Amino acid sequence: MELHDYQKLLTEVGDTVTQTLVQPETYAQLGLVLFIYGLAFFVAGRIRRYLPLFAEVETSDTGANPLRKIFGKLGNLFFPLFAILLLSISVELSHMFIGPSWLVRTALTVAMLLMFNAIIRDYVRNDFIAFVFRWVGLPLLFLHLVGVLGPLIQILDAMSAHVGNIRISVYGVVRVILFGSLLFWLGRISNVTGQEIIRRQEKLDFRTREVAAKLLEVAIFLLIFLLLLQVMGINLTALAVFGGALGVGLGFGLQAIASNFISGIIILLDRSISLDDYIELEDGRTGFVREMNLRSTTLETYDGKDIMVPNEKFITESFTNWTHKNKKQRYRVDFSVAYHTDVRKLVEIIKTVVATHPQVISGEDVPFEERPDCEIDSFGDSGINMFVEFWMIGIDDGKNRVGGDLLLMILEAIQEHGFEIPFPQREVRILNHPLPK
Repeated sequence: MELHDYQKLLTEVGDTVTQTLVQPETYAQLGLVLFIYGLAFFVAGRIRRYLPLFAEVETSDTGANPLRKIFGKLGNLFFPLFAILLLSISVELSHMFIGPSWLVRTALTVAMLLMFNAIIRDYVRNDFIAFVFRWVGLPLLFLHLVGVLGPLIQILDAMSAHVGNIRISVYGVVRVILFGSLLFWLGRISNVTGQEIIRRQEKLDFRTREVAAKLLEVAIFLLIFLLLLQVMGINLTALAVFGGALGVGLGFGLQAIASNFISGIIILLDRSISLDDYIELEDGRTGFVREMNLRSTTLETYDGKDIMVPNEKFITESFTNWTHKNKKQRYRVDFSVAYHTDVRKLVEIIKTVVATHPQVISGEDVPFEERPDCEIDSFGDSGINMFVEFWMIGIDDGKNRVGGDLLLMILEAIQEHGFEIPFPQREVRILNHPLPK
């Protein structure tokens, strides 16, 4: 095009804009659009004011119910939703009474873009998915609303390449990226929200909540996987035949994973392990149960280490659950005294001293068999071996250590009352040796 042609085009555009601005129908549409936007904003505000369920939730309120958060964010969509509804009706009415409704259609397009942007802002937390929706989804929605997306899809679909019998087009790649991101986001939101709702049901016991949460997670991601295969254009009927043969092969290679998954479900159902239980494994490792998932169980030791135990171990091997049914545990502390000790007097002193420890269960209201008890264990080479038994809540280790405190208290009591702790003594006799004169 020459310079003269550009000037002619600009002149025609300027004439069209001028004619449009001087037409009273343009200002009628502008007034209608402003009225609809104002009415939608007013109605949305009234609804959120008189229906507290849709009121905005503060971002700092982390303890709010997940459903309350969802409805609070849903209230942000009232304004664009009402605007879209009213503008959709106004498009037909303005065409009948005013004439061409291009301005109302433009306002309808803007309202749809505003609603899509509000959804991205309030519901999408993943930065990558938000980037894809904002810089790919919004332009595609705009092109669809203005009627340009159809020809663009044909152009992108024509840009393709063949790899064997597989046809790969630019349109197919863009569609998989866009809808894959959308499906991943929907799956993640549904999984997190669903699990939080399930775990807040106090009427259900812990195991029922955990089983329901894990089954929900598996069901959601299985559904997302199947939908993604449909988006990619993969025939699920052919996949079922291929999956049957592939499943047999993977069954041998992934049998450990399947075993751990099934074992995790069994553990949750048979109530053998719960959160905060103190577990001692067959190999001697111990720790508190901090997390239970479908593959493994996490034990936290007293020195801050996490032990990842495959769930299958709890089914095929024996283990000790110290605190599953009863948090009270019985322990003993051993010590020795000299043979000339008044044992009866010492026993009463030790019982009294041990009972004064704040973590030891004692008192007149405590059953006799659970009160501190001191007894003789055996007669040693150098002294009398004794022990004291006591009950306490929890495990005698880590922050809850009691045995070390009691040993110190017993030592101080023995020294205070003049008793002796024996040390090894040997009597040596020399045979067949002349006595000194």
